[in-house]
Amino acid sequence: MRIIDCHVHVYPPEIIRNWEKIAEKEPYFSRLARGKVHKWATAEDALKAMDEAGISESWIFGFAFRDLGLCRECNDYVIESQARYPGRFKGFAVAPPLARGTEEEIRRCRQKGLWGVGELFPEGQGFDLSDIRQTWRLAGICHELGIPVIFHTAEPVGHDYPGKGNVGPREAAMLCSNHPELRVVFAHMGGGLWLYELMPEMAKILENAWYDTAALPFLYDAAVYRSAWAAGVGRKILFGSDFPILKWGRHSRQIEEAGLTPEQQESLLAGNAGRFFGTLPLTMESPAS
Repeated sequence: MRIIDCHVHVYPPEIIRNWEKIAEKEPYFSRLARGKVHKWATAEDALKAMDEAGISESWIFGFAFRDLGLCRECNDYVIESQARYPGRFKGFAVAPPLARGTEEEIRRCRQKGLWGVGELFPEGQGFDLSDIRQTWRLAGICHELGIPVIFHTAEPVGHDYPGKGNVGPREAAMLCSNHPELRVVFAHMGGGLWLYELMPEMAKILENAWYDTAALPFLYDAAVYRSAWAAGVGRKILFGSDFPILKWGRHSRQIEEAGLTPEQQESLLAGNAGRFFGTLPLTMESPAS
């Protein structure tokens, strides 16, 4: 069965070598990098793990810093990695939405062949996901270029962990309400936002929302998969590992325990990802996969 991992972090070697110095000026990065579960990985590390697990393709991105220069360094590395391993990686760009020059950086990355923007950290990068005054520029350039955005979101209840933050279902739903034109993926199952698609008015608002399973074994019982399909949102769930924090094996065991049908497993592990980009309106030639 083909597997596409839609949530993979890679770091330029320079970032890994200099992370402690960078952490002095980037509080959110410092919090995550010093966390107990944090791990570093280069593109080559990701490729090795993919080959071991039989993963065909990964969507990769660097760390979404507050500083645009550091984001640009991550983006250059993702651009280079995608070009070096064609067909194995779909690269995404990171950028701070409120920084001067962000629109130009996103346009540059799209012209270099990247497929979207993300994973962005609203709390870490200092922007309010629910405030249209702070999101319209990002939404505008992404809509113009026909590319999606991945946002970090978290559940508003349960245990705390580094980087959990305070951006959850309410803020994510407001973004969708403000920007119906924007195709968006909410990481970590949208902090539970998918459940509200059972409300008819919310299903309408959330038509442009998708959800990934990044770090799901840390957060939910395997029954969450069956619940998502029962709620009618299985077609919008994208498998994401959150590598290198979690590898395929942990997810594989949980997915097996969930008892999904073969058709549901295929949708989760590859089909939905293929349909996700298949439904995106592209305003320029799509990068070759």
